Amino acid sequence: MDHSSKSKTEDFTWISYLLRGYVVWNPVSNSVNVFWDDTKPVVLKSSLGESGRGMELSEMIVFNGKLYAADDRTGMLFEIDNNAVIPWVVLQDGNGRVAKGFKSEWAAVKQQTLYVGGLGKEWTNHEGDTLNLHPLWVKTITATGEVNHLNWHDNYLSLRSAIGIVSPGNKDLGYMSHEAGVWSDIHNRWFFLPRRCSKERYNPDLDEKRSCNVLLNADEDFNNIKVTYVGEITPTHGFSSFRFVPGTSDRIIVALKSVEDAGLTATYIMAFDITGKIILEETKVADFKYEGLEFI
Repeated sequence: MDHSSKSKTEDFTWISYLLRGYVVWNPVSNSVNVFWDDTKPVVLKSSLGESGRGMELSEMIVFNGKLYAADDRTGMLFEIDNNAVIPWVVLQDGNGRVAKGFKSEWAAVKQQTLYVGGLGKEWTNHEGDTLNLHPLWVKTITATGEVNHLNWHDNYLSLRSAIGIVSPGNKDLGYMSHEAGVWSDIHNRWFFLPRRCSKERYNPDLDEKRSCNVLLNADEDFNNIKVTYVGEITPTHGFSSFRFVPGTSDRIIVALKSVEDAGLTATYIMAFDITGKIILEETKVADFKYEGLEFI
């Protein structure tokens, strides 16, 4: 909900919404349908904020038998239990020696370790000048809450290069930003659906219309990267989360796309396979942003 997350009725309180539903995959017809519960979204509340903002939940994931959600404002990882949010660990920006909370955007489980990543692009000002490289770090968290900080600079640059976006060095040479990444134990590969892709310099206004239609999958070392195109580009509809549908051998993907355009927001859901074949066309979910998706 970003700036709208501050409660209008309770002081020092920030909120986010949790919507439940279910996905039906028919292996005979290879069709996917999505149904939402006939109840209002659950309101999740927290009193934890940073600089007047909080509960800007950007991803959710099941790890070690528990459901977690990442706040991209405070860096807090919350456990969601009985419709309450319980602080678990706090992730600091960059290499972990930074006072600001990490802007978490995607989460994946690999070899019994939780990975939480950021945008994967340089942090810039409105003119596109690089201020720091903090979003190119990735956090790993063990089941006991031990946090380590990994420099993924080269990995992220390899993903960009796969579709012809030149590595930085010249501030006008483009960028790629991420909000959706998953590790597959079955394929032993990373899968990413970038939110924004551009061969031009970052501009905050133009960024809202630079969405991608590409699925990237990489080996463990990011030396071998495959590119698959998924449908047509709708410039304002960018991927914000995805998961493999259970029971499909990590072949079928259900993904969220969210819209941020001139102050308007919306969320869409779609399904496709790893070859890029569309199984469920984009279907509107709501007129505000849902940024996390998980099977529980």
